[in-house]
Amino acid sequence: MERRKLTKEDIDKVRNIEGFPIAKDEDIIALSDAPYYTACPNPFIKEFIEENGTPYHEETDDYHCEPFAADVSEGKNDPIYNAHSYHTKVPYKAIMRYILHYTEPGDIIYDGFCGTGMTGVAAQMCGTEDEILKSQIRTDMPYESINWGARKAILSDLSPAATFIAYNYNNPVNPSDFENEAKKVLEEAEVECGWMYQTLHVNEQGQPVCDILGKREVGIINYTVLSDVFICPSCSNEFIYWDVAINKNTGNINSSFECPHCHAKLKKNDCEKKKYTFYDRVLKKPVTQIQKKPVLISYFYGGKKYYKTPDSNDLELFDKTANIPLKYWVPNIQMMNKGENWGDTWRAGYHFGITHVHHFFTDKNLYVLSVLFEKAKNSKYPRQITWLLTSVLIKTASKLHNIGIKKGKINLAGQMPNSLYISSTIAERNLFELLKGKLPDIIATFQLKRPLTNIVSTGDAGHTSNIPDNSVDYIFTDPPFGDNLMYSELSFIWEAWLKVLTNNTDEAIISSSQNKSIQSYTNLMSYAFNEYFRVLKPSRWITVEFHNSKNAVWNALQEALQRAGFIISDVHTIDKKQGSKNQMTSTLAVQQDLVISAYKPKESFRKKFLLNAGTEETAWSFVQQHLEKLPIIVDSDHNGKLDIIAERKGYLLFDRMVAYHVVNGIPVPLDAADFYKGLDDRYLKRDDMYFLPDQVNEYDEARIKMELEDEQLSFAVTNEKTAREWLTFQLGTPQTYAEIQPKFMQEVKAIDKYEQIPELSELLEENFIQDEKGRWYVPDIRKEGDVAKLREKNLLKEFEGYMNSKGKLKLFRSEAIRAGFAKLWKEKNYQAIVDMAERLPEQTIQEDQSLLMFYDVSLSRVQ
Repeated sequence: MERRKLTKEDIDKVRNIEGFPIAKDEDIIALSDAPYYTACPNPFIKEFIEENGTPYHEETDDYHCEPFAADVSEGKNDPIYNAHSYHTKVPYKAIMRYILHYTEPGDIIYDGFCGTGMTGVAAQMCGTEDEILKSQIRTDMPYESINWGARKAILSDLSPAATFIAYNYNNPVNPSDFENEAKKVLEEAEVECGWMYQTLHVNEQGQPVCDILGKREVGIINYTVLSDVFICPSCSNEFIYWDVAINKNTGNINSSFECPHCHAKLKKNDCEKKKYTFYDRVLKKPVTQIQKKPVLISYFYGGKKYYKTPDSNDLELFDKTANIPLKYWVPNIQMMNKGENWGDTWRAGYHFGITHVHHFFTDKNLYVLSVLFEKAKNSKYPRQITWLLTSVLIKTASKLHNIGIKKGKINLAGQMPNSLYISSTIAERNLFELLKGKLPDIIATFQLKRPLTNIVSTGDAGHTSNIPDNSVDYIFTDPPFGDNLMYSELSFIWEAWLKVLTNNTDEAIISSSQNKSIQSYTNLMSYAFNEYFRVLKPSRWITVEFHNSKNAVWNALQEALQRAGFIISDVHTIDKKQGSKNQMTSTLAVQQDLVISAYKPKESFRKKFLLNAGTEETAWSFVQQHLEKLPIIVDSDHNGKLDIIAERKGYLLFDRMVAYHVVNGIPVPLDAADFYKGLDDRYLKRDDMYFLPDQVNEYDEARIKMELEDEQLSFAVTNEKTAREWLTFQLGTPQTYAEIQPKFMQEVKAIDKYEQIPELSELLEENFIQDEKGRWYVPDIRKEGDVAKLREKNLLKEFEGYMNSKGKLKLFRSEAIRAGFAKLWKEKNYQAIVDMAERLPEQTIQEDQSLLMFYDVSLSRVQ
């Protein structure tokens, strides 16, 4: 595809697609680099697929691939990863392993939540000639055969900031030519306004230093520390926070301090921050904000670093740069187009008077940025040099650049991750020195040899009419996860400078300011996964990277996947090694990201499935297809030991079968007892796992050579389900009640809210078998059908008691609720499911995938 200018006629073809950004056509055109990148839904994707893709025909399609069944560990210390910050990012080397496993060179990969475009970088780097990287990837891959070669990628995101970053990551340019042009822009801008970062050099005694002619020596400012001014609640006098915050003995920041006037013992929250009113040169009207004053200057002179307290010349320069008229454009736009109280990240104590984008920058840096963006726009590489500017724009060039102090040393901490927090002490950086230091990181991304194989689009993953049906070979995606990140807010400053804003009407997040609940999130993710399902070729795979510690969000995501028609076959982890600050410090934060592997069944299977609705054939046709899609041998730790493949176990095959029937709106034809019996009659069993006849020989051969990995128990007993799982693990070795009871009591430490765990004796009676010596053990699968029937009978009796009671249920057995919902579903009594669900705590429904599935589908039937 040849480069061309995006036209208004091109834009008109996609203007009505949901998620079209908020911008003028001329700004979309200016930012775009058609056909490979458009700052709106890309009208050239169909052409890209026709040129690079292969048509799908089910009758001749012979694609077969097991899921990538291995954990992945990959660090972030890489030039590509570090070049430009973003709210979340998966290392491209980790994604390479999935792409190499699921695809062939030239295949088309899609990521509708592309963020910074690491999926595209991974697709390009599969064609790398770097033997060291090849060796690293090859060592970590669970399979020997790797078909190297670049893949093609379609990258899309709702955020114009994300797609702009993704475009630059995926669009190689001549590194030396870019370097020369970038340095030229920086030099020209520094000639124009470098004087703003000058300070007079002083000696250790604070005395002026002059040259031999008596002229004052000048240093180059590295950064200036600005501090809030506080008002004492006891004496009403004002003081600078910095002056009282530093502990002179330890060199650390004090958590409490004395008022320098009345000596009252104070903490930050005790004090009011001083407000001041000034003339805003952008808004051209008076504005009131929290006052910050310069308190310390770090500067370079003669190749050495020095510190000084601002003198009269510095304060004069500070005032001068605040009042100098702006020569060039800066964004004059309210935060989130709202002004005050602009969203979920707004906080009154930190953001008083911060109503517009330009308020996030000091007067000096706002002026310098206006000069730099103007010169970048008129350069040979306008998008790439603008990318250099956005790489520092929020994290280090704005008022979000907070500082810390430990043992007297200043830590330039930068932006607090994933927030718009303005600290009481911030660093105003020298933008020229900052950008000179950042330039090598940007150049390094262009020095990696890789072909231009990808196309970038800006739009909503839930509305992708510009992508044809059954045209994509593989999907890797890292979608938003509930209320983890407020993407459109966190990107707003970037996008204001780019002049193209996110249309967040259908942004898939949980947000109070956008009035989006977890149900809204589930629905929005369903739209996205429906589109993923439509564009993916049948029998192909989608990999979903997930990071959230909340069960409700995890269940919502899985439900959205299954609603769309995908069948989940595997869950493993990605370890990014270096976590965010929250990951490393929070006891509740998830340390590793989960990775869901799911596939799109063939159309012939779906038609046959619906045609046979109401018969047992649907259950066994599902199991047959699902077993075909599961791995046969897994050694995820590369330690020569076979992993247990949970998806091949009876209970998970049953769960997947039930879920697929429910989301397709047809009756579940078998209960658990008959299903388990049917598994034994129809399939071959090894190590509690089921195999097809043409799979079992491969497993048997591996089993002779390799030991079976011990299953590790890594959960606490908090509800009936985990109690049963813990007992199953323990009773692999038969034990009497007296032997197991003390161990069980030690494990039951914290019960889930609203959960009622049965007595140990009841759990044993319902789920396990007792031998002639009185020892309880895990029942043989051939007898499990009888056990399941007995257990279901007891659970349904308990559920009937819940049905006959009135009001909200405060204590109950979730297992009884699940059994009851399954029975009501079989009876098509959807109203009873809805009525009972409304008597349960919302948390119970949202955090239990099975109950959520029954409730949602039943609710849609009733409505």
